[in-house]
Amino acid sequence: MSIPPESPSEHNEEAPEQEFQSSTHHPPAPSGELFDITTTVDPAYIISLIRNLLSENVKHGERSKITTSSPPENEGDQSWSIDESKNMKNVETFVKQSVDDKFYCQNEREDVAVGEEAWEEFGCILWDLAASKTHAEFMERRRGGFLCRYWHPVFLFQMVGAWCTLLYIVYTSFQQLRKETSHLDDQSFINLSKEKEDQGSVENFALEVLLATLMVSKSARITEINLGIIGNLACHDVSRKKITTTDGLIGAVLQQLFLDDTACLCEACRLITLFLPSNECGFLAEALQPEHILCRILWIVENTLNIQLLEKSINLLLAIAESKQDVVAILLPPLIKLGLPRSLVDLLSVEISKLTPEERLPERYSILDLILQTVEALSVIDDYSQEICSNKELFQLLVQLIKHPDKAEFANSCVTASVLTANILTDVTDLALEISQDTLFLEGLLGVFPFASDDTEARSAIWSILARLLVRIQKTDPSNLHQHVSVLTSKSEVVEDELLIYDVDDSREDHRSSTKLTARTFALNGIVEILSRWRTLDDHMKGTLSMEGCYVNEGEVDKMLYYCYKYTNK
Repeated sequence: MSIPPESPSEHNEEAPEQEFQSSTHHPPAPSGELFDITTTVDPAYIISLIRNLLSENVKHGERSKITTSSPPENEGDQSWSIDESKNMKNVETFVKQSVDDKFYCQNEREDVAVGEEAWEEFGCILWDLAASKTHAEFMERRRGGFLCRYWHPVFLFQMVGAWCTLLYIVYTSFQQLRKETSHLDDQSFINLSKEKEDQGSVENFALEVLLATLMVSKSARITEINLGIIGNLACHDVSRKKITTTDGLIGAVLQQLFLDDTACLCEACRLITLFLPSNECGFLAEALQPEHILCRILWIVENTLNIQLLEKSINLLLAIAESKQDVVAILLPPLIKLGLPRSLVDLLSVEISKLTPEERLPERYSILDLILQTVEALSVIDDYSQEICSNKELFQLLVQLIKHPDKAEFANSCVTASVLTANILTDVTDLALEISQDTLFLEGLLGVFPFASDDTEARSAIWSILARLLVRIQKTDPSNLHQHVSVLTSKSEVVEDELLIYDVDDSREDHRSSTKLTARTFALNGIVEILSRWRTLDDHMKGTLSMEGCYVNEGEVDKMLYYCYKYTNK
């Protein structure tokens, strides 16, 4: 069943801050928290925000259930060893849940996590603060002495189920503290505390709090905010590494892909996408590899009706296709086997069908562009290029898009379609014959030049297509020849402007031996041949053909011949 459409929520807007081509995500600030001044927040405030996400019974009492002070001197460490053994058994069964188990951790205690109101207020502030690298680092370490290393989590590990994993962490820290300080006087103790703080060894267990809440929460809104915080933390190198080393966190995130909530799925896809261009991509690729996870991602892409979720999920596929070699080797073979190319072609067909004046929606243009970028990324990978390039339906869709008369609103998609068409014609040269007599395609292709003025690769791709087409047009009959000359001369200014741009590029760098210049030279020679052959036609035939609706201005022909000769002989 497809996911019902939902209007994008107001807190899902992208912020411009980028690292390794990733965007942080800002929710709206709660009332009373709006401010325009960029500032750094006191780390103690961030700690208080994290504590406010804990339930009231954990923050204020029930200490008698679990003793957190040091053991009496005469008892040694025996009682602590017993507690460690019992609680670690809970850790194994509760926290370290494999993604393959498809198991959602639930807890019957309603007071394990605070309600949505607290997450709306305090969680959204953390979500916003996590977009800053400085604040993200505050969420991983606490300034104020390393005694907080065991004091702050006392409010955490009393929680039922999920919080028991923190008990062992605190116990280990306490034991280490005793060993490090048993031989020190007061002044040496203070100095050591400052040294530990400077080394960044003081942690506040923010990720552990997020993980535990993620595993026990039944609220979709809390899960969305939780994933949003982790997603913003993943935009920063240090925080991203910390996420991968937090046991069970990546697995818990991947489990959220099986939810039916659109907002949660958007955040989950965004978070996963952020990891793929990073150095931690290999760790995530192995976690994504199970077939049921990849099937779920494709199912979301194929079935969602929500525009925002469709964009996020396709962007995830694009990130996989553009990832490092080892990630591509792990994830693309099973995705191809599961029908990724077919899904992309079907999606492209749907988006192009919606470009009619009646159905056109500007918010869908980014989806069209992402689909084309994903197909293009696959077309340049040796192992999969043949499957993409041999798809005739895909080629026909690209031709249809390039021929579209109103390109301005989705110009980037037309540029990408031109590059993809050039890649296909390089592998399957016979397809050039099918479009060589299509004057609307020639006109549409020349119309892409102005939108590719800043993209050297795209302009070279267009020249490459023209070179393949014009060779075949030269052998056509006089009637078709006249139609093609009419199209060429109608776009003479576009071609001249493009040549001027190329002239500037050549002055900056020597391209004479490049394949780019070769493609342009072949195309210009083809234009010269076509125009020269048209000039040999008798005047009566030219007049008759012009009266049929394909008017050709001989002055434009002479002008076009002049600058084609000029740039061919350069």
